[in-house]
Amino acid sequence: MAQKNKPLLVLIDGSSYLYRAFHALPPLTNQQGQPTGAVYGVLRMVRKLIDEEQPDKVAVVFDAKGKTFRHDMYKEYKANRPPMPDDLRVQIEPLHELIKSIGIPLISIQGVEADDVIGTLSITGAKENYRVLISTGDKDMAQLVNDEITLINTMNDARMDTAGVEEKFGVTPEQIIDYLALMGDKSDNIPGVPSVGPKTATKWLQQYKSLQGVVDNAEEIKGKIGEKLRAAIDQLPLSYDLATIKCDVNLDFGIDDLNMSTVDVPALTDLYKELNFKTWLEELSDSDASDNAASTPEKPNEKQYQLILTKKDLKAWAKKLKASKLFAFDTETDNLDYMLANLVGMSFSVKAGEAAYLPIAHDYVGAPKQLTLDEVWAELKTIIEDPKQGKVGHNLKYDQSVLARHGIRLQGIDHDTMLESYVFNSTASRHDLDTLCELHLGHKNIKFEEVAGKGVKQITFNQVDLDVALGYAAEDADMSLQLHEFFWPQLEKLKEQVNLYHTIEVPMVSVLSHLERNGVLIDSKLLATQSKELSKKMIAFQQEAFKSAGQEFNLDSPKQLQTILFEQLELPIIRKTPKGQPSTAEDVLQELAHEYELPELILNYRSLKKLQSTYVDKLPKQICPETGRVHTSYHQAVASTGRLSSTDPNLQNIPIRTEEGRRVRQAFVANKGNVLLAADYSQIELRIMAHLSKDERLVSAFANGEDVHSATAAEVFAVGMAKVTKEQRRAAKAINFGLIYGMSAFGLGKQLGIPRGEAQSYVDLYFQRYPGVKKYMDDTRELAHDQGYVETIFGRRLYLPEINSRNAQRRQYAERTAINAPMQGSAADIIKRAMISIDTWLSNNESAITMIMQVHDELVFEVDKELIESASQQICEHMIAAASLSVPLEVDANAGSNWDEAH
Repeated sequence: MAQKNKPLLVLIDGSSYLYRAFHALPPLTNQQGQPTGAVYGVLRMVRKLIDEEQPDKVAVVFDAKGKTFRHDMYKEYKANRPPMPDDLRVQIEPLHELIKSIGIPLISIQGVEADDVIGTLSITGAKENYRVLISTGDKDMAQLVNDEITLINTMNDARMDTAGVEEKFGVTPEQIIDYLALMGDKSDNIPGVPSVGPKTATKWLQQYKSLQGVVDNAEEIKGKIGEKLRAAIDQLPLSYDLATIKCDVNLDFGIDDLNMSTVDVPALTDLYKELNFKTWLEELSDSDASDNAASTPEKPNEKQYQLILTKKDLKAWAKKLKASKLFAFDTETDNLDYMLANLVGMSFSVKAGEAAYLPIAHDYVGAPKQLTLDEVWAELKTIIEDPKQGKVGHNLKYDQSVLARHGIRLQGIDHDTMLESYVFNSTASRHDLDTLCELHLGHKNIKFEEVAGKGVKQITFNQVDLDVALGYAAEDADMSLQLHEFFWPQLEKLKEQVNLYHTIEVPMVSVLSHLERNGVLIDSKLLATQSKELSKKMIAFQQEAFKSAGQEFNLDSPKQLQTILFEQLELPIIRKTPKGQPSTAEDVLQELAHEYELPELILNYRSLKKLQSTYVDKLPKQICPETGRVHTSYHQAVASTGRLSSTDPNLQNIPIRTEEGRRVRQAFVANKGNVLLAADYSQIELRIMAHLSKDERLVSAFANGEDVHSATAAEVFAVGMAKVTKEQRRAAKAINFGLIYGMSAFGLGKQLGIPRGEAQSYVDLYFQRYPGVKKYMDDTRELAHDQGYVETIFGRRLYLPEINSRNAQRRQYAERTAINAPMQGSAADIIKRAMISIDTWLSNNESAITMIMQVHDELVFEVDKELIESASQQICEHMIAAASLSVPLEVDANAGSNWDEAH
């Protein structure tokens, strides 16, 4: 390992991050419409890295224009690469200018690639006693790693030392070139061995140690892959040379020259203004002002936060709020559970850097007197409940539910920064306030643990000293407003996303708040009975497993299971863990269960145990003591496709195909005199596929009310509808849904239990009969590669950062996502539109109908028995009217005393 007392050299692979930032971030533009997203992404990573690492020497390295020495070695090098998108090309010059203006050395050497310059500098730096940190997203750089040289991926902060390379690739840094030569690279057009991927390359190198070792033992390798290896032997030296980073580039400078220089403030100011980077511009202005502090009056504190303890101050802030078109709002409570949370205080902001905190229930020794709730509501109730008074906040659903518990209706929700971030780029890993502020505003928020402590010593917010609470609470409102001011100008340029935001996502805040607070009734006695039955079944499976294994062992221990399965029973090893142990993951056991008894018994045991621990035993503990019902939490900003998810409990994952899972659903019941009504969209994603693909046969099948799986079977197997067998319909159903989710012929074959070749013939027949579907898929893939995103019917964008990845597996996964996302996302949009329509209808008409759950494509209601017929009809009408497609939407509605009966 490198010694930490050595000076640090940081080398940034600008070319790698330029492409990754371009494809990973939404298309930011300045006021003139000039693309700025890649510039912003790269610069943010560069600034963050330098701020965190504080290097002694640093450089950002870019590829130069034109051909390199590798083109001389192999004319076809990178021949298959598409030209650089125009939207990316125009960002290169401003990015270079920004880096120079910040004072970071920028390097670009003609005739070699950025990798070669970085390779040369890293080896030189290590020899000159530097620790070297290479910031890159390029796997090829792993060949440079040693005790002194480490990689960091600034996209996700993952570091890779020697052990990290072995863990990720299964080979040592010294074997990486061999590994790359064997696999080749379609993106760079490096030949390699056809059909050899990471698993095969790793396996060969673990066995034969080197590329030469693989070549020397080529005759041992059997099958078609062995034939392909032997056919490729003559070109492997070329592949090796092309994959090798050149570490002896002639440079007319040394490591000592890689110093940060003084920031060119005038040039940087002009660039930030031109690119519309407001936060960095303000930061630069503040920095410039502080540098000249000696000749100017002392600058006031940037944040002006006020504690509201008197009626006079409250009235003054109430006046400010009334006068503002939009103010930021946040609540502080003593509990994260919205059904149990008591209001501790509220914060407001009408201008960036200015905010106030109104404490209501801080209770600790020496706490100052605070205004009562009656005094607060006398001034603020009409403002908070005014639908015309615009509010912005972060995750306002929680605040709305907390206020509802106190008898206050939060109305006038114009913006929610969590949803602005989500609509802007749903594929971002997190949309919480702290992450967004650090990412987009360069600001680190005060953490809750900093004011309330950690672990068992953590106190609730009502016990936090007001002087401390002020900074934390007021900052939440202030930064919510600042985030809105960052996001909104960018979103306004994307008209369809703005429409989606205003008509679907923001209205859903109130809909979900109502839905969550309605809750669902649970039959605890039924679950207690089921828990005992599950325990008996688990014991039975346990005994059968002992008998199959020939000994007793702990079924919950992966280590003991590895020993039994792979050492004693000598079952085939399907996959290994990163640490090289045989995997006992669920998908591995499922594959083994086709031929062996014990893996199937383990799977049966595991499924019952998971059901028992996740639902049967847990649901009764989640009943709210105040309502006697279970209240889940729905999340809008988690699934990238727009689908809702739920937690505590997760209603989406209760099994419906197993008897035990259905018994859990039987415990979801209606109150006396009511029934549960479940309304479910029928085959909605297939209908969306028909609409998007415009395939004549598929559209016709839905338009004529045919069973689409039987119709597909009739087409694929060339038989009349009346002669379609159950087996043919099952195969057609697997094809219909499999293609939506990007299933390969191999996956289809596994699902149907047929050879891959037969499955491929089914797929080929399907595409012959449904050419519109094939064209839609091909066109969607091409569009995704060109623009880096796909869209739903309603304009929801899903960005695909890996769509042009060099890694074939990641690229193929992104392609499958590109096909599936418009259908899954459109289905999500449609049910949200239905929920908004139904919630409005129920709010305007007081009736004994309550919407209580949303699960995938299904809505569940609790309805008075006497109203069931009219309720069913009207709910179906709202759901069908949620979208107008080229094929009819259908809804299946059924009622019962419990959720299972309602299917």
